[in-house]
Amino acid sequence: MTGPVPNPWISAIHAYVPGSAGGTGKLKPVKLSSNENPWGASPAAIAALKAVADGVHRYPDGAAQSLRASIGAVHGLDPDRIVCGTGSDELLQLLPMIYCRPGDTVVHVRHGFMVYPIAARRAGAEPLAAPDSAYTADVDAILATVTDNTRIVFLANPNNPTGTMIPAADVARLHAGLRPDVLLVMDQAYAEYLDEADPDGGLALSRTMPNVVATRTFSKIYGLGGLRVGWATGPEAIVTELNRVRAPFPISVPALAAAEAALGDQAFVADCRARNRVQRALLSDAIASHASRGLQAIPSEANFVLMTCPAEGPLRAEALYKGLADAGFITRWLPGQGLPDALRISVGTESETAGVIMALNALVDAA
Repeated sequence: MTGPVPNPWISAIHAYVPGSAGGTGKLKPVKLSSNENPWGASPAAIAALKAVADGVHRYPDGAAQSLRASIGAVHGLDPDRIVCGTGSDELLQLLPMIYCRPGDTVVHVRHGFMVYPIAARRAGAEPLAAPDSAYTADVDAILATVTDNTRIVFLANPNNPTGTMIPAADVARLHAGLRPDVLLVMDQAYAEYLDEADPDGGLALSRTMPNVVATRTFSKIYGLGGLRVGWATGPEAIVTELNRVRAPFPISVPALAAAEAALGDQAFVADCRARNRVQRALLSDAIASHASRGLQAIPSEANFVLMTCPAEGPLRAEALYKGLADAGFITRWLPGQGLPDALRISVGTESETAGVIMALNALVDAA
C-alpha cells in the first residue's frame, strides 16, 4: 500500500535551513549566524509585550489595523495599501501562489535569499537564478534571465547573504525593463540599516506602479525576530489578493503590541543603526587585514559581512567555520547558496565583535 504522493514541484524544494544556534565548544556560543539585532528590541517593545500578557486568550486583530496605521504614519504610506504577515517570509511565499502557475518562472539573483526559489517551487513555478557581478545584483543580467513566462522578479536590496546593494537609479532601470505583467518584489528587510527612509526607491515605486510590491520586516533592526512580524505595500489590487490568501490571524496579540511600540521608538532604531555601522566597519577591516592570506570582506550595507576565503588550505571557509565554532562563535557557511568558499558573519555587540575578530586572528596566525 502506498501513501499520498506529493506534487513533483514540492518534492523539488530544498528546505530552508536556518542559521545554527548550537556551538561545538564548552563556552556558551555567540550566535552570529542569523543576522539578528544583537542589541535586542526597544525597551518600549518589551514593555508592550509584557503589558498584553493577560490578553493572549483573545484572538488578535487579523487585519492589524492599528499596526498598519502606525506603519503608514512612519513611512508615509496609505494603511489601506499595507498588509501584515507572519514575518515578511509569509508574504514573499504568498505572491507566487497568487501570480504563478506550473510552468511559469520566477527570477532571483544567484546569491540571494533562499526563500525565493522555495516560494517559486511551492507554486509549481521554476526559479531562475540571474548571475551577479562582484556579489552584487546585475540589472542587465536579471533582465536577460527574464523569459516570456516569467511572472515575478525578486530583489533583496541590500542583498542577503552578500550585503551588497544597487542604487535607486538601477532599481528604476530594472523596473522599466520589465513587462507590465511581471511583478517586481523589492525585499527591503535590511533597509533600516541605511540612513535614507527609502534607500533604493522601492517604497516610492510601490506607491505609483501597478506591478511593484515592497516588503519589510520587524525581525532585523527592530529586534523582534522571535515574534514574526512583517509587512508589504503595493497597489491596491495586489494588497487585496494578499488579504484573500493570508492567514486569518497572522500576527499574535503580543507581536502586534511589540511591533507597534517598536515603531514608536525610532531613537532606538537610529542608535542600533549607528552602532551596527561601527562594528561592521571593525569586522570588515579585520577581515581585510588578512587579504594577503586570501580573505576578503565584501562591502556590506546590512548587519553582516560576507567573508570570502581561499578554496583550499587551513583558511578555507569550512575550516574557519569549524574553528570559529570551536572558539564559541557560530557563523554561517554557505555551500547551499552556491558560496562554498564564504562565511556570512553577523554583526555582534561590541564585545561579540571584538571576540570573533580575536578568534579569527588566532586562526589565521595558527594557519
